[in-house]
Amino acid sequence: MATSSNIAVLNALDNASIQWYHVNVIVIAGTGLFTGAYDMFCISTIIKLLGRLYYHDHSTNMPGRLPHNFNNFVIGVALVGTLTGQLVFGWLGDKLGRNRVYGITLILMAICAICSGLSFGFSPKAVMGTLCFFRFWLGFGIGGDYTLSATIVSEYANKKTRGTLIAAVFAMQGVGYVFAGLVSMILSRIFLDKYKGTRFSDDDILYAEPEADYVWRIVLMLGALPAILTFYWRMKMPETGRYTALIKGNAELAASDMGRVLDMEIQADQEKLAQFKAANEYPLLSKEFFRRHGRHLIGTTTTWFLLDIAFSSQHLTQKHIFTTMRRANISALQEMFETSRDMFFIAFLGSFPGYWFTVYFIDKIGRFCIQLVGFFMMFKFMLIIGISYDYMKKENHKWTFAALYVLTFFFSSFGPNSTTFILPAELFPTRFRSTCHALSAVSGRAGSMIGVFGVQNYVKDGNVNKIKKAMILLAFINLVGFFCTLLVRETMGLSLEEISGEDGSLNETQMPTLPVRRTTNTMQPHVVPQDSA
Repeated sequence: MATSSNIAVLNALDNASIQWYHVNVIVIAGTGLFTGAYDMFCISTIIKLLGRLYYHDHSTNMPGRLPHNFNNFVIGVALVGTLTGQLVFGWLGDKLGRNRVYGITLILMAICAICSGLSFGFSPKAVMGTLCFFRFWLGFGIGGDYTLSATIVSEYANKKTRGTLIAAVFAMQGVGYVFAGLVSMILSRIFLDKYKGTRFSDDDILYAEPEADYVWRIVLMLGALPAILTFYWRMKMPETGRYTALIKGNAELAASDMGRVLDMEIQADQEKLAQFKAANEYPLLSKEFFRRHGRHLIGTTTTWFLLDIAFSSQHLTQKHIFTTMRRANISALQEMFETSRDMFFIAFLGSFPGYWFTVYFIDKIGRFCIQLVGFFMMFKFMLIIGISYDYMKKENHKWTFAALYVLTFFFSSFGPNSTTFILPAELFPTRFRSTCHALSAVSGRAGSMIGVFGVQNYVKDGNVNKIKKAMILLAFINLVGFFCTLLVRETMGLSLEEISGEDGSLNETQMPTLPVRRTTNTMQPHVVPQDSA
């Protein structure tokens, strides 16, 4: 059988040097991740403002707040949409092609971000209802974009720097988190300077500035801007050479498209490609797929699921870091400003550096090591927080608490939050790559919903003992994720076809979980045998 190294277009992609087009792909795909992260995260900066504007009850003598079920639904509905979008667009990406549906996700994100800001109605329930409707479809587009971006970048990248390129795209999610806090902070500050409200104790009506109703709408609508700016360039991207060659079976078009992209002449190799394609015709729901890839699919779905339970529950303890949670007497815009400021600094100091550490180290120490270390460090810090929670939440220990909290975010980003996105884009064959990434991501979203609707409900009353138990439970969930990582393998330095076994060079029994080690006298990857560990 023909191997990937004998097929010119695959060999060219695997060994191409970094060119301007690779940068272009990273920017286009990364903008989608940036937009999705901004849209998902900015709701946290405005959620308390919505409560003050629409749900003030004079009889309680307390500032307005969203009913608990509404609060969870406004935050969680986009997660439900994301889960659905990942399944649908992941499947369509394998059936119709990556680029044929890639533009649809961006259009959906832009339209729904604008419509979320235009949420209308004559009652609070109507406004929240329309907001939830549009955020569901916003999440639907984000889910599709998430999966397709990983697949497209992995198929364009060379084998030497593939991890770095995919990680750079995913790192734009960290930039999106930072900008969500920054934009909310700037807008609330501008409106606060012009329309500063009173303290709640002085006026229980004007403490919620009427002009603040514009602020949350602008924050949401600005999420459409990066999507609109990159739509033209996304539509100009050709289909990935791997999809055109290995799925459509059109070697001539693949060679032409990738030759233009890489600025080189590439041979079509139609006969070799036909042999290669014929050897990988088994369906997704088959014993052959499970024999070849079942262990890896279990590994990527379980690790992503466990990560997102912990990751989505990390803001359980934010109210003991965010000063606004202890200052109910301030005006609505002041509260939004301080919440956004605190979220901005935690994202900037915790998540943001972790993403870029991954970019730098992933093709040096590998995905496997980063994921193991990340899960273990998250276990360690969450366990310390859980055991010492009632002690460290006191005023004189708040900086120790904040440091542990930030470190948990750091090792999530420089750890499984990045690698669970990267590995499913590399481990599976071209015919199922988008679908398998979607299945892994859907598992993660299911974990997120458990975090939002399950763990959050358990600690909603702020009971210290309950929060301690929840944090300790989340710590051990990370420990389980550590051991589930053993189900996946190192992919560093190998072509996608070598990793998946599509070229027949490796079979499932030869695919170790241990990292790839390079010898000193060759650039070919040397796989460490299981019994040498």
